[in-house]
Amino acid sequence: MSSKPPAMTKAMVIVLLAVAVIIGGIFGWQRFVGKMISKSIGGQASIPQKVSTIVAAASAWQSRTQALGTVRAVRGADLAAQASGVVDAIHIESGTKVGAGAVLLTLKPNDDPAKLAQLRAVAELAAVTLKRDQEQLAAEAVSQATVDADSANLKSARAQVAAQEALIEEKTVRAPFAGTLGVRQVDEGQYLAAGTTVVTLQALDPVYIDFYVPQQALSHLKVGQTVGAAVDAYPQTAFPGTITSINSKVDSSSRNVQVRGSFSNADGRLVPGMYANVEIDNGSAASFITLPASAIVYNPYGDTVYVVQRTGPDKAHPSLTVQQRFVKLGDTRGDQVAVADGLTAGDEVVTAGQMKLHNGTPIAVSNQVVPSNDQNPSPPNE
Repeated sequence: MSSKPPAMTKAMVIVLLAVAVIIGGIFGWQRFVGKMISKSIGGQASIPQKVSTIVAAASAWQSRTQALGTVRAVRGADLAAQASGVVDAIHIESGTKVGAGAVLLTLKPNDDPAKLAQLRAVAELAAVTLKRDQEQLAAEAVSQATVDADSANLKSARAQVAAQEALIEEKTVRAPFAGTLGVRQVDEGQYLAAGTTVVTLQALDPVYIDFYVPQQALSHLKVGQTVGAAVDAYPQTAFPGTITSINSKVDSSSRNVQVRGSFSNADGRLVPGMYANVEIDNGSAASFITLPASAIVYNPYGDTVYVVQRTGPDKAHPSLTVQQRFVKLGDTRGDQVAVADGLTAGDEVVTAGQMKLHNGTPIAVSNQVVPSNDQNPSPPNE
């Protein structure tokens, strides 16, 4: 048997040594990288995360039903003439207040007064004829049939006078009730067809606000109950009112019920057609722990908050970490949410920065900028 040449054996040894060095280098590099990554992650975990916090406290909480409503006048109408004609005189100014029965507009009478005078003359003649025939009937100079015909003629003549007077009255537009006029839509000399709107008239004190609430709210509603309303035109003003009526049926398509409230409006700030935000108190006030809505971490498996934990031997400068805690929420009002269960008064809760946290994360508290926590927030620059 012949042995391998020494040169070939030496080459194989060198190749194997090179492969071993390369493989060892790869494993060594991976171990080094893993060690550095672990060190980096460990270093980051030890860096306190900056958050803002608030101390949970109990406050009076009034549960409310909220709804959108529309302002309408107690009495309102678009006024129009019942007859056609040319506008003869306008007795109103836009936006003024008028009393019931005030003359607002008249149409040209044309020959209507003359016809009325003619009919009145006929009626007067019929009255004279009836009186004379009644005297002759007493002397048995005429028959009862003649007197009866005279009486019928008088009634007919007077009816024609009343009809002509009604026709003339149709050319006069009067205020059916006291109220505030809108912008008039016609001018003198303009021809109006019957039924053309002349001006709107609205009785503005008080006013109604009609709104709809879910059928579940019916148990909290009753006539005479106090309600509050707000409108965008006056965001800082609350308008108090009372419920005057509740519809006797629920809308089968929406399952909502119509409610009407009456609101004092002596200053005329509530105008028919406005939409309003209506709030109704449900029962008596209760006490709940309240937090800014930003403090809640909403999850499909349950709502949570992060509670600050103070640990360490140095009580003056304790280590701060967080603990995730499940909570049961109640109603909301403005920027606040009621917490029904899961917290106690005095717990310090994270209000911003939760995305960086998990159980045991060290934190640093900075409350220079805090989330809004207003129960009645208003838009900026108002």
